[in-house]
Amino acid sequence: MKIVLLINASPNGQVSHANQLALELVDTLRQRHPTLELVERDLGTHPLPPLGMDYARGLATTTPFDAPAFEVSETLIRELEGCDILLIATPMHNFTLPAALKLWIDYVLRIHRTFSSGPEGKTGLLSNRAVYVLVGSGGFHQGASARQPDFLTPYLRQVLGTLGLFDPHFTYLQGLVFGEEAVQAALQESRARLSLEPLFNPLMGA
Repeated sequence: MKIVLLINASPNGQVSHANQLALELVDTLRQRHPTLELVERDLGTHPLPPLGMDYARGLATTTPFDAPAFEVSETLIRELEGCDILLIATPMHNFTLPAALKLWIDYVLRIHRTFSSGPEGKTGLLSNRAVYVLVGSGGFHQGASARQPDFLTPYLRQVLGTLGLFDPHFTYLQGLVFGEEAVQAALQESRARLSLEPLFNPLMGA
């Protein structure tokens, strides 16, 4: 194991609870892999440029991968191709993923580059690897306290599968607007669940 790619989609940047938990996971991995490299893509602090006409035309025509229109896309895809583990730390906004993460998806989910399309549908062109998604939300969308729908999980699972990443693990930090005690309870519950994963079982003692 050499490289972890961390996609942080929170507008709160480094202080996002999901991002901080993701960094704890990286520290845990480094207990076994001291030379592990972390590649961070902070979509809130450093937003991606919007998709433009040149990019749209490039998708619709036979355009070389190294064309200027694909420069941002190629950079993001190479980061994804180069990692051994993908961590995504994201809030849930209005029942689904934030715009910053959707834009990242629009750049990396690219026909003829990261997936192909045929009579039987889309086929991912990336090699499978471990994916962990940490979802932070003010309210509850999972479990007995759920009071809102969750469109993030099925959508992101479909996107990742289309890339060729077939086994994403989702962890939910819920009720984060109900004070510091609720935040700490959500973090502890998430740490306990993640510590059951073979990759992260030293987590609770870290």
